[in-house]
Amino acid sequence: MSARLLRRVLKEQDEQRLGSSNVQQDAGGGGGDETGEESDSPVAGAPSRNLFDLLDNQGYEEDTVGDSTEDIIEKQQSVIRKAYDAVPVMNYKSKKKKKKNKEIQKSAKFKDEESLDSILEELSIDVKASHENRCHSATEQNENVIDATKKQGGSSILKVDSKYLKVENELRKIFGSRVVSSFENNEIGGNLRQMHGGRRAIHNPRRTILVTPSSFWPRWDGSLSMELIETKDGLHYFRYLHSAAYSHAQEAFEAAKSANDLNAIASILAHYPYHIESLLTFAEVFKFSGDHQSSADVLAKCLFALECAWHPLFTPMQGNCQLKYIHDTNKPFFTALFCHMKNLDRRGCHRSALEVCKLLLSLDYDDPKGALLCIDYFSLRAEEYRWLEEFVDEYRSDNSLWMFPNFSYSLAFARFFIEHDLSSSSNSTEQTEKASSTDLMKQALMLHPLVLQKLVVKAPLKESLWTQILKNSFFGSAKAGSPTLEHLISIYVERSYLIWRLPELQNLLKEAALQVIESFKASSSEAKDWACVRKEAFSSERNEYSHLLVSDFSDTIPTIPPEELRQFMVGPHLDEIHPADEGDANPQTAHATHEVAGRNAAVVFLESLLPWVHYGERQAHAEDHDQNIQ
Repeated sequence: MSARLLRRVLKEQDEQRLGSSNVQQDAGGGGGDETGEESDSPVAGAPSRNLFDLLDNQGYEEDTVGDSTEDIIEKQQSVIRKAYDAVPVMNYKSKKKKKKNKEIQKSAKFKDEESLDSILEELSIDVKASHENRCHSATEQNENVIDATKKQGGSSILKVDSKYLKVENELRKIFGSRVVSSFENNEIGGNLRQMHGGRRAIHNPRRTILVTPSSFWPRWDGSLSMELIETKDGLHYFRYLHSAAYSHAQEAFEAAKSANDLNAIASILAHYPYHIESLLTFAEVFKFSGDHQSSADVLAKCLFALECAWHPLFTPMQGNCQLKYIHDTNKPFFTALFCHMKNLDRRGCHRSALEVCKLLLSLDYDDPKGALLCIDYFSLRAEEYRWLEEFVDEYRSDNSLWMFPNFSYSLAFARFFIEHDLSSSSNSTEQTEKASSTDLMKQALMLHPLVLQKLVVKAPLKESLWTQILKNSFFGSAKAGSPTLEHLISIYVERSYLIWRLPELQNLLKEAALQVIESFKASSSEAKDWACVRKEAFSSERNEYSHLLVSDFSDTIPTIPPEELRQFMVGPHLDEIHPADEGDANPQTAHATHEVAGRNAAVVFLESLLPWVHYGERQAHAEDHDQNIQ
C-alpha cells in the first residue's frame, strides 16, 4: 500500500471515530466514558472511499469483493498495523513519538538502501556481462577488419590519431598557447575588418576533425554528399555525390577553366562558396603568387566542405573505410589532403603532416598520390623512429618495403637515433636484437648507390672526401637500371635532402661508404649480386610512377610576379586570337605563338594550358618551308 493511500485510510478512520462519537452523543445525550469506549469499536457501516484510490491498490478490491463489512474492517485494520510497522506516521502530540518515528525512518531508509544496493549489484552483474559480450563481439569485428586490411595491403599501423590532425594543437606545443591564441585573435579581427558592405552574421560552424572552421565562413550549403557503395571483407567503400546545383557549378567551372578565366571562377565561388575545384584553383593561384597563408585558408575551407559531406558510416580514422581514387568525384579530396599535408610540412607541423599522410594511404591502398614516398620523411621529422620500423615490418606481408630507396635509407636514419637513445638509457638488450645503423646504411648504399651520387650534388656535401668516394667506380658510375627506380630516387633526393645536412648523419654516411668500398675491393662479385637484386626488384621497363611529379615533393615553389598574373584575371578575347576564316589564313598567323626562352617556367606552364597558345609552330613551319624549297 502506498503512503498516500495509507494517509487517506487513517483519515477515514479518524472521521469514522468522530462520526460515531457524535451520533452517540446526540442519541444518548451524554455518557462521556461509555461513548469513549464505544468510539474505539468499529462502525457497522462500510467506510467511504475515494474511487481513485482503487487505482493505487488493485489487489485490495479483489480481496474485498464478496466479504462482509466486518471482514472488510478487519482487513483494513490488519493492513494499517502492517503499515505502521513499515512506514512511520507523524504524531505531533508527543515528542517521544517523534523520536521513535525518526528512528523508524532511519531504519526504514537503511533497509531501503540495503535493498537498493542489492538490486544494483544484481543489475551491475548483468550490465558487466552484457558489456563483456559487446566488447568481445567488437574485438572480433576489429580483428576481422584488421585481417581484411592486411589482405588489401594495409594494416592497423595506419590508424590515425585525430588529436594530432589539427595544426593548432601542434603549434601550441611548439610556440605555446598564448602566442597561438593572440595570433588567432589578431587574424579574426583582421578578417572582420576586411568585410565591407552590410553586416555579416557570425555563427558557430559545426566541428570537424581535419580543420578548425572559422566563424565568418559561410554556412555549409549541403551541395555535396557521400554514398556507401558496398561493404566487402569488413571494409566500407564510399563515393562522393554531386547535387544538381553543384553539377551546374561544375559545368561553369569547366567552361571557365578551358578559357583560363579566374574572374569567372571567382564568380562561381560568389554563388557557390564551397565548390571544391574552384577553391583548389585559387589555392594554387595563391601559392604561386607567394601568399601561402591565403592558400592554406582556402584549403582549410575546402577540407571543411568535404568533411561536412561525410556519410554517417564513414569513419576513416578507424582504418575500415575506402575512398577509391578511380571515381572522379573522390579525386578532389585526395588533392586537397595532399596540398594540406605539404602546407603543414612548410609550417613545421610534421606530426600533423604524418597523420594526414597516414590518412591518405589508408583511404586507398593503391596510393594514387604517392604517400608511401614521403611518409618516412614525415615520421623522421616528427621523431617517430620506432613507428617507422613497425610500419616497414607490418605494412606489407611480403616484407619488400625496405627495397624502396626512401625506406632503405630512412631505416638506417631511424636506427641511428634509436641507438643514440638506447645508449643514453644504458639498455643493450634491444641493440643486439636488430641490425645496427651502420649495417643498414651499408645495405642501402649497396642497393641504391645512385642516391649517394645525387645527394652529394643536391645537399650539397662539400668535403673533399666525397669527391674521392665518388671516384670509385661503384659510386661514380652508378646507374638505376630501370626508369621506375630512377624516378623513385629522384623523388627521394628531392624530398629528403635536407635531412642529410646534419653532421652526424654525414659521418654515418661517410663511414658506411668507406666500408662498402673496402668490402668491394675484397670481393668484386658482391657488387654484381646487389645489381641482380636491384634489377629483380624493379624489373619493369616503363616508369610505373610517371603520374607522380618530382616537383610535387619539392619544398621550392616557383612564384609568378603579380604583373604576369594579371593576364589570367581577364577573360580571353577569342575573336582577336582566332581569325574569322581560319582555313584560308596563313598557318604562321593562324595561332598566336609565344617564345619560351628567358621566361618564367611557372608562367609558361600556366600559359600552355590555354587552348589557343602554341609554342614553336613558327619555327617548325619555317623548317618545313625550307625543306620544300630545297
